[in-house]
Amino acid sequence: MAEIADKAVVHRASTDDAAPAHAPSNGNPVLAPLADIPMDQWRSLAARVVEPNAYYLPEWVLAVSASARGRTGALALSAFSDAPLAYDGPARMIGLLPVVSLWRAYKIPLPALVSAQPYGTLCTPPLDGDLTEAAVERLMQEARKAGAHALILRDMSLDGKTMRAFTEVLRLNGMRPRLMQSYLRACLDATRDADELLADALGAKKLKELRRLRHRLAEHGAVSFEVSRTPNEVAAALETFLVLEASGWKGKRGTALVQHDGDATFIRRATAALAETGQCEIITLRAGDRPVAAALVLRHQDRAFYFKLGVDESFAKYSPGVQLTLDLTRHLCSDPAIRSADSTAAPDHPMINPIWRGRFAIGDVLIPLRRYDPLVPMIHTGLALHRSAEEAARGVVRFVRNRGKSR
Repeated sequence: MAEIADKAVVHRASTDDAAPAHAPSNGNPVLAPLADIPMDQWRSLAARVVEPNAYYLPEWVLAVSASARGRTGALALSAFSDAPLAYDGPARMIGLLPVVSLWRAYKIPLPALVSAQPYGTLCTPPLDGDLTEAAVERLMQEARKAGAHALILRDMSLDGKTMRAFTEVLRLNGMRPRLMQSYLRACLDATRDADELLADALGAKKLKELRRLRHRLAEHGAVSFEVSRTPNEVAAALETFLVLEASGWKGKRGTALVQHDGDATFIRRATAALAETGQCEIITLRAGDRPVAAALVLRHQDRAFYFKLGVDESFAKYSPGVQLTLDLTRHLCSDPAIRSADSTAAPDHPMINPIWRGRFAIGDVLIPLRRYDPLVPMIHTGLALHRSAEEAARGVVRFVRNRGKSR
């Protein structure tokens, strides 16, 4: 079971993530199963983080790691303070990073650890706001003990305080991060007046057209916007969302959550747990009694996260997804507890980008763990080759789909 080493809890890697690339040969303990991280410490850290990320809240990550398709069995690097703090037990957790091996993430047989994908497209790790750089130092130290020569931080917020802390710690140790890829993602400044923001983003002509479509949608029944917050409300609204998501293009491609038992189990468990703490809402747009769009929204500190959207495509001509997003924008801008919202969307997303005009940088970053390490350039090259192969494969898929449409 657990052993204590420099106040960081570490465990032998589970067989799900076993790979000779990151397990040291001397038999020393390495990484902790996520389920063994003390929940009270994790929750306490989540309340103090320097940068919010709902996708690394314990209730969400544990549900993902337990059953989500292709994402089970992640491990954790954890960092604890040097001095015991009476109100937090023997030591205070100051950092956490769910990880998998480079072999598991990319099938590259080199000694590196990669931030685990938590289903949402944000992997910024939780770091204590008072001890941010100390947390980075300790996480890097634990990664070295695990036999890693580099950390690959996927889907990082590049301009946030977390990335700045990693950059500063590396600088002090004569190193620098290596940016592997990056893009700009849509976000919402929820401190603004919603009507003013939407007018600036869409213009009077587009807003008039959307109002016309909403009036036409109302011919099918009064249009209403519902927010489900309590555990019972969220559980019922989730089933509505799952049906809508599976009825659309995701269902046709086989990627809807309800189409896979592990994914369905994860999302039911995660939303129920986060509803208990007020960190999950499900929003629904109805025409009369009929739901035409629904979405999952997570909350952490002063930030919301727009996770997934499902629509009834038989109402597509009324733009139900856009209509729901307009209502969500007004809902978030009227909430004094929320200052910003992350779309967690792909770059150049055709629906959200014209509405939420804020942008922030997301990217994959390689963090070297030792100066002048000859393995780091090899890891960098391996990742670059893997990315090139993935882009080529996506190009082939797009070509085939476009050919099918043209026929």
